[in-house]
Amino acid sequence: MPLRHSLLAVLVMAIWGTNFLAIDAGVADVPPALFVAVRFVVVLLPAIFLVPRPAAPLKDVLVVGLFLSLGQFGLMYTAIWLGMPPGLASLVLQAQVVFTVLFASVALRERPTTPQLVGVVIGAVGLLVVGVGRSAATPGLAFLLTIAAAASWATGNVIVRRLGSPEQAASAPQGPLAGLSMTVWSALVVPVPMFGLALALDGPAAVGYSLTHLSTPAILSTLYTAWLASLVGYGIWNTLLARHRASAVVPFTMLVPVFGMTGAWLVLGEVPNAAEGVGGALLLLGVAITSGLLRRPTRRYRTSASRT
Repeated sequence: MPLRHSLLAVLVMAIWGTNFLAIDAGVADVPPALFVAVRFVVVLLPAIFLVPRPAAPLKDVLVVGLFLSLGQFGLMYTAIWLGMPPGLASLVLQAQVVFTVLFASVALRERPTTPQLVGVVIGAVGLLVVGVGRSAATPGLAFLLTIAAAASWATGNVIVRRLGSPEQAASAPQGPLAGLSMTVWSALVVPVPMFGLALALDGPAAVGYSLTHLSTPAILSTLYTAWLASLVGYGIWNTLLARHRASAVVPFTMLVPVFGMTGAWLVLGEVPNAAEGVGGALLLLGVAITSGLLRRPTRRYRTSASRT
């Protein structure tokens, strides 16, 4: 892959990693359900009138959005609102790769390879270590909601894999069909349920006040998460996937927690404790093995007939 495209991939990972800091800043002023609704309204408008519908039945597109957008971000925003540290969240969310392999083995009957099973076990152990050894500042419910967000993401990956080519859905952030059009059109399923949930949980008065008194951090967070993380990020990402082999592009996702945790350390002073560090390293190792990133490349030799 050309250096320019590699740098673009790193840029996307930086956007996605620091996205957790933007979410953390936004939910400090706006209730999470309402904030998710606002984010995806911004994703939808005006893009829904400019981007063609994905080459898939609308009901399937909405099901993708149910898990990849509504489920994942609804749970993640709530987890961070409840106290999940954003840097740790960027790490734990990588468990979606492990979950994707497990869910695909059940739903699609895709038999995992031996290295994938080893990676799943190592990743699960790492997740357990992080959960048991997490600091007192990380509420148990917030940690569980982050795992649920990873599971929702993985479910969406499996659905996308069923809709399209299975080549990269397990590792790419939102699968082979999740280009800009899928990102925009699948967002249709998000705003109404999230607005309804916000009204039920927070009440009309609180929702109205939040919408009419949006703080500068909340506005900037919305623009960052909607335009940069969703539209720009996935636009670049899927362009790279269209031009290069998935095996050359997908490994860059391992940089998300690197940027997420580094950003949280620099901005918020968030430093993982020993258990979170060790467990996180095991989780990333499991993800790397499961994704095939540590697989030794096969050497190719020219035959005598091919020599010139």
